[in-house]
Formats: sequence, structure tokens, C-alpha cells
Amino acid sequence: MVGRMIEVPGELAASQEKFNGAAGRAFVAGLPGRAADFLGRWRLRRDGPPMYGVCALVLPVLRDDGTPAVLKLQLLDEESAGEPLALRAWDGDGAVRLLECDAPSGTLLLERLDASRALTRMPDVREAVLVVAGLLARLTSLPAPAGLRRLGDIARAMLERVPGALERVPDPSARALLADAAAAVREVAGEPGDRLLHWDLHYDNVLAAGREPWLAIDPKPLAGDPGFELFPALHNRFDPDTDDIVWRFDAMTGVLGLDRERARAWTLGRVLQNALWDLGDGRPLSPVHLRIGRALRP
Repeated sequence: MVGRMIEVPGELAASQEKFNGAAGRAFVAGLPGRAADFLGRWRLRRDGPPMYGVCALVLPVLRDDGTPAVLKLQLLDEESAGEPLALRAWDGDGAVRLLECDAPSGTLLLERLDASRALTRMPDVREAVLVVAGLLARLTSLPAPAGLRRLGDIARAMLERVPGALERVPDPSARALLADAAAAVREVAGEPGDRLLHWDLHYDNVLAAGREPWLAIDPKPLAGDPGFELFPALHNRFDPDTDDIVWRFDAMTGVLGLDRERARAWTLGRVLQNALWDLGDGRPLSPVHLRIGRALRP
């Protein structure tokens, strides 16, 4: 009976297998039982078909008093462990509101937003960029709570990997760009910041809501400099025919009131971070990421 309560989407099972191996398989196998547990524990009723991404299964539910909500079932890791800390700190100001949390499993009960109306559907990309910038200005206005990953640690770990990684980049132009990105990060790494960062605020992670026009979801939070937040809105919905990288960067740094050179350095840090991941996984470097890096190169 419990096993028939939910059907785990094949795409979610495949992504968990690909990215998390045995831990992902165990997570998927346990999802029906976990769903049944929390539906009962928090007195929830199913209210629609499940939704999912790469990392989580999300069930629309109704609370005991009839309030719509969503039950988010995810694999607990260093990124998802910080999500409730960030959501509690924001308390619904610019982000989805946290209603319940089970820290040992990472299971969350969240207010329900309009999943059919993500910011990625906004026809005017520049208007969407300004929405993201406005949300980031609010979200990063808070100091990060204790217990989150820290940008300073991430930057140091990246820089330690650079010498060996560059040896695996055959293209001289790409190798020089990544070396310049590492040099830019070194200049700012001593002052990594202490703001509460979302880290992954792209257009699909902004949903329409009733109490506000748009709210952020699915943070992978850390403590650091807000300049590290800009890359997703540069990379996603990228159109090579418009080539508006610099416009997006200038618009966001203006709305957030950031020092442009520090923001440039931290954005190059995101280009470097993604390149290190690609190299570590044996993938070719992303042409779009390299293009962003070249557009923002000092």
C-alpha cells in the first residue's frame, strides 16, 4: 500500500543514479515510505500530481486546515542541509516560506507557489533579469546564519585545484581565460563576505505567488559576497544572437549596489567553478560559460 502511494518519476530516478550513485538509488527506493511517513506526521492530503527536478520530489498537498502547501522530499547533502536555515532567515521576504522542517532527512513543508508560472516564461528576458536582481538585493541584505557553507572555503578549494586543472585544458585561449579567472578570485578571496546567498537563482527558481508577484525557491545557500550570485542569471536564457552579457551584469550590479570590479571577480569565480566541475567529470568546457568569462574578463 505504501509503495503505491507515489510513483517515482523515471527522470528523477535516472538523475539520482547519475549524480549520486548508491546514495541516490537508496533515496529513490525510500521515497514512497518517506512520503507516507510525512503525509501522516504532518497531517497532509495529496492534492495533485507530483513535481520533480534533478534533486527532489515535490508533492502538492493540503494541510489539515485546508491550506495549500508542497512537501519537498530530497536527498540530504551539504547543499540541501542549509536550505531550512536560509528559508527561516528570510521568513518569506523574497523567498518561499518554510512551514515545517525535518532536519535529519532534509524534508520540508513549504508554502505553495504557482509552479506553472516560472520567471523563465516571462517573454522579456531583460525584465526577468531585473526581477532576479530585485530579489537578490533583498535576499542578500541579511547576514548569513551560522552553519552554512562559506564562500571563503569554496574559493580556497577552487584555487588549490587550478594548477592541475589547467594542465588538462588543451585550448590555449580557454586555459588563459581560466588562469585569469583564478587570478581575479585570488584578489578578492581574502574578503569573501558574510551575506546570505541563494547561489542558484536562475529563472526556473523564481515562481509567481499570491502574496508577492515573484518569490525565490530552492536555495543552495552559503555565506559570502553577493557578487557570487550573478552567474545563473547571466547563463540561463542565454541568447547568442543578443549577446547581452554585459547589459545583464551592469543591470544586476546596479540594482544590488555592488562594486563592479569585485562582482566581476566573483562572477569569473563562478566561471572557474563550473570549468573545474566540467574537467572533474570529463566533460568539455561549456562554450557559453567561456563566452561569459571572456565578456567580463578585465
